[in-house]
Amino acid sequence: MAFTKDDFKELVSNIQSQDWYKNPIGFGIAKVDRGQLNPEKILQASYPVVNWEENFGSAAIFLNALKEAGENIDTSKSELVFNISDKFLTTCIESFRPYIPEAKGQEHKNVQVISTLASLPIDSGLTADDYRVVFIFEDTNPASAESVYLKLYALSTGKAALRSLNLDGAFGQLHNSAWVGNQPIELDWLRENEISLKLSGKFPSITKVDKFPQFLDHVIPADNTRILDTNKVRFGAQLAAGTTVMPGAAYINFNAGTEGAVMVEGRISSSAKVGAGSDVGGGASILGVLSGTDGVPVTIGDNTLLGANSCTGTAIGDSCILDAGVTILPGTKITLSEKAVEQLKEINPGKEISTVMKGMDFLGVNGVHFRVNSQTGQTIAMRSTREVKLNADLH
Repeated sequence: MAFTKDDFKELVSNIQSQDWYKNPIGFGIAKVDRGQLNPEKILQASYPVVNWEENFGSAAIFLNALKEAGENIDTSKSELVFNISDKFLTTCIESFRPYIPEAKGQEHKNVQVISTLASLPIDSGLTADDYRVVFIFEDTNPASAESVYLKLYALSTGKAALRSLNLDGAFGQLHNSAWVGNQPIELDWLRENEISLKLSGKFPSITKVDKFPQFLDHVIPADNTRILDTNKVRFGAQLAAGTTVMPGAAYINFNAGTEGAVMVEGRISSSAKVGAGSDVGGGASILGVLSGTDGVPVTIGDNTLLGANSCTGTAIGDSCILDAGVTILPGTKITLSEKAVEQLKEINPGKEISTVMKGMDFLGVNGVHFRVNSQTGQTIAMRSTREVKLNADLH
């Protein structure tokens, strides 16, 4: 039990000095939605607080409380997932005691989580089975739905950089569900109860069927970020402050997103990212790693314009322009005039630029304007003379 902050610090130090202890990469406590027919299925995990490479004092308290509750704490594993218990909560409360009075608002959020759980009304309908405490110690293939969600949270909250986490096998850990708002329903349960639900007028209005929820079901965006249609951004996407996602053809997949204020009116596929000040025009498509990029994630530079209905399957540098309808894939043959070569070399010293290049050759080349010669049909490149600027009032 800790009575003072010095007691707390000493307790944490003692826990962290023990042989069994190891700092996690990420951890948190989640409310889980279980399958209506099969409670072993975790359909969704909601984390009010996500800790990623931070708050190791709270991690030590959580792990020690689990150990005292009789759980086997094997930190040599890549991840650990446990149900919470009254003993766990009591030990955490005793350890966090010095910080409970000031745990409000933005202060001591892990303490707030424990205090809230410990004070839930008995008649709330929630039990210990509705909550999990989750730790990730190594960034390997996720082995549970809870760890998948924790990683997706880390991406969507910006605590982990895009494309920095191992999500191999994530789909296999998630269950395809019918979603009614932000609540997942087991498909087998709907089939089992279809007759009674429909005859009683209680069949739900299903908004989608997917393994992933929507971004806005889990993340509160920055004040100057706008998402005009909730189903246009998948959970696991990352939106930098100032990003605007328009309705219609816009879409941002998981592990994809923006690195600054960006106008999005097209598609940013999985693992693609767009630099600050860029504009993804109406219907423009940035391809994902499984759709024509030779498996290489696409990066769009800063202050670049992708014209309406253009298609990009390779990296595009800063201050570039793709005209409407232009397609640039890794193997696309692109012709440059001698004048264009000299102008681009001038602003890209050290880059190999010639009169005939492929799309993949423009990696790190800035200030390029990609067009199609309307008379010959050739894709051509020249020095861009326009500055791409977003409307500051909108972003």
